[in-house]
Amino acid sequence: MFFTFETSVQNKVTFLLSRFPRTSGLTAAAMLSFLISGCSSEEVTEEPSPSSEGSNVEEKEEAEEVEESNDSFSYGVSAGHPAAVDAGMEILDQGGTAADAAVAAAYAVSVVEPFASGIGGGGVTLIHEQGKNPQAYDYREVVPENGIPSSDIGVPGFVAGMTELHADYGTAEWENLLDPAVNLAEEAEVSELLAEQLQSGEDRISGPQVDHLYPEGEPLEAGSDMTQEALAETLRDIRDNGSDTFYEGAISEELTSEIEGLDTASLSSFEVGRHAPSTGAFAGYEVIGAPPPLPGTGVIQMLQILEARGNLEEERDSNEFIHDTAMAWRIAQQFIETDYGDPHFVDVPVEQLTDVEENTTLAEEISSDSTLSSEGVSSYKNGDPNTTHITVVDSQGTVVSMTNTLTNFWGSGEYSNGFFLNNQMDRFSIGQEDTNEPEPGRRSVTWSSPMILADSEGPVLGIGSPGGERIPTMLSQVIVDWAVRETELEEAVEAPRFHLEDNTLIMEELPESSQQEELLEIGYSEIQEPSTSLYFGSIQALAINRETGDLSGATDPRREGDWQSGNSE
Repeated sequence: MFFTFETSVQNKVTFLLSRFPRTSGLTAAAMLSFLISGCSSEEVTEEPSPSSEGSNVEEKEEAEEVEESNDSFSYGVSAGHPAAVDAGMEILDQGGTAADAAVAAAYAVSVVEPFASGIGGGGVTLIHEQGKNPQAYDYREVVPENGIPSSDIGVPGFVAGMTELHADYGTAEWENLLDPAVNLAEEAEVSELLAEQLQSGEDRISGPQVDHLYPEGEPLEAGSDMTQEALAETLRDIRDNGSDTFYEGAISEELTSEIEGLDTASLSSFEVGRHAPSTGAFAGYEVIGAPPPLPGTGVIQMLQILEARGNLEEERDSNEFIHDTAMAWRIAQQFIETDYGDPHFVDVPVEQLTDVEENTTLAEEISSDSTLSSEGVSSYKNGDPNTTHITVVDSQGTVVSMTNTLTNFWGSGEYSNGFFLNNQMDRFSIGQEDTNEPEPGRRSVTWSSPMILADSEGPVLGIGSPGGERIPTMLSQVIVDWAVRETELEEAVEAPRFHLEDNTLIMEELPESSQQEELLEIGYSEIQEPSTSLYFGSIQALAINRETGDLSGATDPRREGDWQSGNSE
């Protein structure tokens, strides 16, 4: 059953003005201009079936005809752990597609980073072939048939998502994609980050089932060997028997008997969400983001507001750019709070939220010497700087941008069949309205935001990051550096980041005292350093040089990510 919310234009204007009082600069006229078309109650379009929208064959038949390109591209993988990069590159070296390599990397990273993503979680993927329309796969968890359990575990979608992505865009044998993960489960080295997370998560996850992570009651140390026999067995089952074993077979039976809240009907009825990606113009590029209820739309909105403000040439650490970015996030955040929801159940005004003229009108309401009111917007400080991101480019120039997660680190902390279960249902706490209310089969608003930038010929940049609520702001900063200032990708990724939390600026590198005073005079209440070194995530990005076909990437020093590239010639 689809649910469509209806709100009169005048009521919506009144509501938003109560969030951004007149003293903040957002006038009724500006809001009315934005909302006249944005509050329509048009019926939600039925999601396309995987067999029609997702299929390579049908895509080739139905997509707009474009001239075939003979260009040859370097291929590469950027991921949150070197072992995942190796797994993806092995597939690309053998002639696999970007989708094949992304699946292999996703399974591999879930083994060596069991705290961040995996079989018990979900994710979202964008894929864009040169000269074709981009596609989005939302395989995040849904509310079980009997509602949300106390653990906040939702029906996991990772296995279904990887299976469907491979079926639609893969050419490699399925078994080959799982082999690297199986090998890592049989033996892998504990990284510094994993050792830290085992130590910090000990109170939540230690117990007899995970003795292999806590031998003699102590967490594994960095550099030690880790063997996950139960996980290896589960991976072999999925490798040999496909996703059916997870949703209707042996794994399903064990999950429903061991994990409260998961039932046979919920698992067997899981479907990957298929909606058109959010798209919008920025700096001569088409920016492509995940569809609602994810904040790809919000990133596009932020970028368009920043462009309209006219300060993009200013350095990232300038007061002008810091202030404009913070206020662009405040505006985008307001719409996330009030308008975002699962498009199967609510009508999200994506076209208005990503419209250049509408966002130019909103940009005019930002004052250079005062802040917009923070009333009615919330910062979700309970969200870990979590998730993992993978970007892949293959020799045909196809770009995959994939973000997977268990939600918080270690998810719910519950463990079965060698993997940890998510706590994604906690994200139904986001928002001020009923657009993000739980009901069976529904997906929540959350912060995962894989992005792709495309020129007139096709994709040229894939980018994403872990980092919870900071993800949209972080991506906006790096995209502006790369797309407008033409900063090298490595430099753009390494540059210090900032974020607005409530009315406090969180800055990775504190400015001089005089600049801090100027920012405080604008209206920020405080300027702080991040509470953890993991706060600002780990951006995984690859950029295509259209003239040469070469790739550039970046190794984000904040975590242990890596990237590699190769050439088929």
